[in-house]
Amino acid sequence: MGRRRRQSEFEDFIEIAAKLPWWASVGLAVVSYRVLHGFATGHGVAPGGLQGLGGAVGGQLIRTFAGFGQYLLPFGLLVAALVSAVKGWQRRGLHKRVAGSTDPKSLEQMSWREFEMLVGEVFRRRGYVVGEKGGHGADGGVDLVLSKGGRRFLAQCKQWKRAKVGVKIIRELYGVIAAEGAAGGFIVTSGVFTGDAVAFAAGKNIDLIDGPQLRSMIAGASNGQGEAARPAMPPPVAVAPSAESAPACPQCGSAMVRRVARRGAKVGKAFWGCSTFPKCRGTVPIE
Repeated sequence: MGRRRRQSEFEDFIEIAAKLPWWASVGLAVVSYRVLHGFATGHGVAPGGLQGLGGAVGGQLIRTFAGFGQYLLPFGLLVAALVSAVKGWQRRGLHKRVAGSTDPKSLEQMSWREFEMLVGEVFRRRGYVVGEKGGHGADGGVDLVLSKGGRRFLAQCKQWKRAKVGVKIIRELYGVIAAEGAAGGFIVTSGVFTGDAVAFAAGKNIDLIDGPQLRSMIAGASNGQGEAARPAMPPPVAVAPSAESAPACPQCGSAMVRRVARRGAKVGKAFWGCSTFPKCRGTVPIE
């Protein structure tokens, strides 16, 4: 992930406010103007003695600050509303672009920032409240904080064009999840995971989502499939191809990929799964 430049307090305020829906920021701008305008135009009371003089000076300071704030605060909130609206438009555009693309490299061709925005949109459409962290600082590279049903999840986005995601990344996120008391986590990549990474995640509260799975989730959301129409957990993760010869799917004849069971009686065991999953759920055991 790219390193963030230093920002002013005003930029920090806009960044925080931009995480709200645009209409919420507009509403707050209207309310803040009305409240501060009331203070700014209020009439002071003539001072009576030293105590009254102190109160009059304090009241004048409040009116002065409110006079500036009645314009500055709503302006910042309106800028944040614009940023929020633009980001929402960008996220929806990325989602639509990938959903309508037949290019298997559509995820690899976008920037890491676009990939992070796309992943956030995918989780939003699955009912999560998404907060963006940016993956900087001593937070184990966490990019997104997800909330759903009163539970908090941490997510990393790995838009790597060449390298496979290894076990070190999964171990790091697993430690951060435990340290922060999160319910679980997700690691989403545009590529694939190594076999060691998949084996380490098996049975833990970490879901691995590779490029083919992510495209499948995007296509499902675009076709109107809701959360209930998909499994509660992401489908088994595709592992980088091995030296074994992949058989043809016994149900549809498509090529098969080597996968590792994520749950059930055979958790952690490898098997051949249809490359068109979830359209076809054909499997062949690996002896």
